[in-house]
Amino acid sequence: MSFLSSAVYDYRRTMLDKMMDDKGLDGVVLFGADFFQFFSNFHVDVQTWERPIALIMPRRGEPVAILNALSTHHTDFATDRGSLWTKTLLFYCEFPLGRGDNRDARSFLEQLTDTIGALGLGAGRLGVDGSTAWLDKVARTHPGLSAENCTSEFRQMRWIKHREEIDIMRELCDLSDWMQEFYRDGIRPGRLVHELDYSIATKAFEEAASRYPGENFELRFFALSGPSSSSPHGDTGQAGARIKEGDGIVNIIIPRLNGVTIENERTYFCGRPNELQVRAFEAARLANQAAIDNLVAGNALSNVDEAPRQVFIEHGFAGNIMHRTGHGMGLIGHEFPEDMAFNPRPLIANEVYSAEPGIYLPGVGGFRFDDTVVVGESGPIVLTKAPKDLQSQTIL
Repeated sequence: MSFLSSAVYDYRRTMLDKMMDDKGLDGVVLFGADFFQFFSNFHVDVQTWERPIALIMPRRGEPVAILNALSTHHTDFATDRGSLWTKTLLFYCEFPLGRGDNRDARSFLEQLTDTIGALGLGAGRLGVDGSTAWLDKVARTHPGLSAENCTSEFRQMRWIKHREEIDIMRELCDLSDWMQEFYRDGIRPGRLVHELDYSIATKAFEEAASRYPGENFELRFFALSGPSSSSPHGDTGQAGARIKEGDGIVNIIIPRLNGVTIENERTYFCGRPNELQVRAFEAARLANQAAIDNLVAGNALSNVDEAPRQVFIEHGFAGNIMHRTGHGMGLIGHEFPEDMAFNPRPLIANEVYSAEPGIYLPGVGGFRFDDTVVVGESGPIVLTKAPKDLQSQTIL
């Protein structure tokens, strides 16, 4: 495994160039951390509301990045290992320069204005990934400049994954299945929920150090036990929570490697479940399978949400649905499109989705399985393999 190669940049740049041609744009400027990373392969290390950044990509010409001085050595590391696609980097300082400091004293706005002019874009039509506020300020110096919000078009470029992205997802899903196996073995009455979570996370970081040495591995992992799991994101009072006999447990594994993310979630029982828990578990399992079965190229995206909801309705749990079936995945955990339930467009091969329909019973708990699934031409490609049957998920 390795960082995404320049082949991925070429793939994304081809999509970007076509979009610029279709819309008559002379270039684009990316201010958000996600789209900045998508086109530069740089893992942004600042909060952009506090320390603005910009990636300027002319229709014909090489990109130029403007970053905060805080990122200077961070970009050096990325350049040295060959993972940074953008070669021209400019830095601004957020503090007064002292005597003998020969760094660029211009502010972010000054560098942005001057760079747009130097690239011949001062009278150009530029697309941005959100607000045009910065370019409105630039236009005071370059009055011929116009800006257009192209967020929707940028989002569409993140739908279809390059082969390298899917390869990383497959590796991550294998690691997440490995984590599920250890998690299952650690469930017992009286154990602190957080302690179990972090013991598994520790194992995961040790395993990632072996599998991906020197690479960018991150992990979001937590579990909800008993009635608190009836809120999909918990009850915000988890400190000191312990697993109890009879609890259902929903765990959530979201690893990220080199700018690619997957999800893997399972429902377990600590001890023998009661009749209601079994019915809800089985409904969630069948709903998850219904979502997976619909992730086929050409099928309507909204069907991926409709089919699991019908399963829950047939099992008597219509009133316990609290969220859509899933979402796109890729650079971040929740990718585009985010409107699955209301989007009738045909699915496209090599999109990647979470299949995570769930139901939530007050006083009882949540019931949800989440798989990472690649949209296939002739059928879904499920990357997460951890078991979902009642017997394997019940720890006696």
